[in-house]
Amino acid sequence: MLSNSAGCGAALRELHHWLPGEGEPLASAARDVCEFLDQEGLVAPPPEQRLRVCYDDPCHLLHGQGVSEAPRRLLRQVPGLELVPHAAADACCGAAGTYNLLQPEMSRAILDRKLDALAAADPDLVATGNPGCLLQLAAGLRRRGLRTRAVHPVELL
Repeated sequence: MLSNSAGCGAALRELHHWLPGEGEPLASAARDVCEFLDQEGLVAPPPEQRLRVCYDDPCHLLHGQGVSEAPRRLLRQVPGLELVPHAAADACCGAAGTYNLLQPEMSRAILDRKLDALAAADPDLVATGNPGCLLQLAAGLRRRGLRTRAVHPVELL
């Protein structure tokens, strides 16, 4: 069972807690799409893309599923793509499910630290594997007037 949403994938991996006796087969089969593609290998090389890209770890992928290097290994396979580190790659973006809706000021303060790090790295794109993080980052990048766009890593493959 593959997921392209770090939050959903983390929840799927916990099904054995929610459905005792029934959830274990599903929980053990759950994989993030980048984890799966990294393990199985790409069928064809990705198209060349002359871009500077920062990868940003979604909390639910990094902490909830323990996946950090698979998306980076995949992005390194894109010809022409330069994977650029940034100082806050493993820090929360402030989306945190509905936190950005329920606590917008605190959420924005958390996001601002990440946006500072991204501005310093000055990538063309920031790639992250969770829809909530994508929306949070895209909104913050627009609000700041930064040229960087947010994408899911799979979009670059």
